Amino acid sequence: MEDLRDIILKYALQNAILHGGKANYKAVMGKIMAENPSLRSRAKELIEEVKKIVEEINSLSLEEQKKELEEIAPELLERKKKEERKELEDLPDVQGEVRMRLAPSPSGPMHLGQSRMAILNDEYVKRYGGVLFLRIEDTNPHNILPEAYDMIPEDLEWLGVKVHHIVIQSDRFEIYYDYAKKLLEMGKAYITTVPAEEWRKLKSEGKPTKDRELPPEEQLERWEKMLAGEYDEGEAVYVVKTDLQHPNPAIRDWAAFRIIKDVEHPRLGNKYIVYPLMNFSVAVDDHELQLTHVLRGKDHLNNTYRQMYLYDYFGWKKPVYIHYGWVTMKDTILKTSLIKEGIRKGEYMGWDDPRLGTLRALAKRGIQPEAIRKYWVQVGLKEVDIEFSWDTLYAYNRELVDSKAKRYFFVWNPKEVEIRGVEKIEGKAPLHPNIDMGFREYKLSSPIKILVTMDDWKGIENGEVFRLKDLCNVVKREEHLEYAGNDLSIVKRGAKIVHWVPEDSLPCKVYMPDGKSLEGYAEKYVENSINEIVQFERFGFTKIYKEGELVGYFAHR
Repeated sequence: MEDLRDIILKYALQNAILHGGKANYKAVMGKIMAENPSLRSRAKELIEEVKKIVEEINSLSLEEQKKELEEIAPELLERKKKEERKELEDLPDVQGEVRMRLAPSPSGPMHLGQSRMAILNDEYVKRYGGVLFLRIEDTNPHNILPEAYDMIPEDLEWLGVKVHHIVIQSDRFEIYYDYAKKLLEMGKAYITTVPAEEWRKLKSEGKPTKDRELPPEEQLERWEKMLAGEYDEGEAVYVVKTDLQHPNPAIRDWAAFRIIKDVEHPRLGNKYIVYPLMNFSVAVDDHELQLTHVLRGKDHLNNTYRQMYLYDYFGWKKPVYIHYGWVTMKDTILKTSLIKEGIRKGEYMGWDDPRLGTLRALAKRGIQPEAIRKYWVQVGLKEVDIEFSWDTLYAYNRELVDSKAKRYFFVWNPKEVEIRGVEKIEGKAPLHPNIDMGFREYKLSSPIKILVTMDDWKGIENGEVFRLKDLCNVVKREEHLEYAGNDLSIVKRGAKIVHWVPEDSLPCKVYMPDGKSLEGYAEKYVENSINEIVQFERFGFTKIYKEGELVGYFAHR
């Protein structure tokens, strides 16, 4: 059976190393069957042994896995070539200074989906030595979180995005009004007092409203009445003329200004009641800021077509528009209105609740901004729609944190047991496979009590010999353990390795991304790593905080 164990062991180690330290038992099984067809008849017998060994291997660090494979089967140790960082394709039609923008709404802090446009714009501006604007689009007073004016720049700084200028749209209403007046004078816009439902119906039929062809003088009078508050909400709307016969009904005449009286703007109060809608303010600002390139999702294609009418009417130079595909993020909470309501109800701890897809939540869990950047650079500006891969992001993050994350033990759902048959046990465990980072030392004396996870305890049969990681060998005797020396060779013979913590360990609660939490104990050395990401062995990477008591936020395996 030892020969068979060696076969399983080497392929499990190889598979783990090729996949960031985590082997898949099905892949290992397939490799064994392919390389050793004679074992196919023993598949049922093998599967449990493979699962057992894969679990052991996955409890080791990547460095430990490589070291062991180098000892038993160096020919399988595939040396990874230095990874070449994928470069974004060049921007088209670059002539002179590149000027680009980020345009979030201050409805909340930034989330993972928004980080794509932030990082891609930042990458291009840095490549070409250009200028990046942060334009906060706050022309919808119904959907503004006042704190977001500060949170958004903070999130961008955490991401490593260099913003050169900040522009806030609510400071620019007079600019929008000037262009609105000019457009009315040109006969390219109108004020409609037709009920919204009737207006939409006429548009869908390609028919004009009764007020579409009123002369500019009368349109300007209506505009002044809008500004003076002589119309109620919904009673008058400013509309940009397009082509009523356009084959895409969404491009036909579009609303550009509306009246809002029922809510105060957090920065403006009631100073203005006529608010620009997105397509108007965006087009004006893109022109005024002299943007050369605009990156946006292809879901904005209709908006691009609408905005082109303003460029044509005013004779403006158009920026280069690049539309990328949609990224779906399954089971990821991004919508700020839902998050705000959840925080209000006490369902979420805050904007950094680990269940959320905000950048603050990811930072809380120990996800590195460099991992997010690498992910979006690899995705690039693909036009095809894709599904976001958390596994890929976690793999990138693991590459970044594995070399610096100190190793500790954490026991959840703990079971206290006594080790008998010995007065004193001393052990030493490395804080990291890089021994220059130091060690944790254990000195236990009679009565020796430790904590193990209940799942591990239940999985060990009475009389079974196993190893307490980095401490000693023991035998399970009903409800206690019996000391069995320190011979490491029992592991090579198939003995289980169980992690543990001393009796004097600290209570620790770990919050998981799925909303669950695990309560247990972490060894006291963890207090030396507050506000750091660590690796709880056989559990995963976790960022540690002191919030009254010790708490952790789980990142990934």
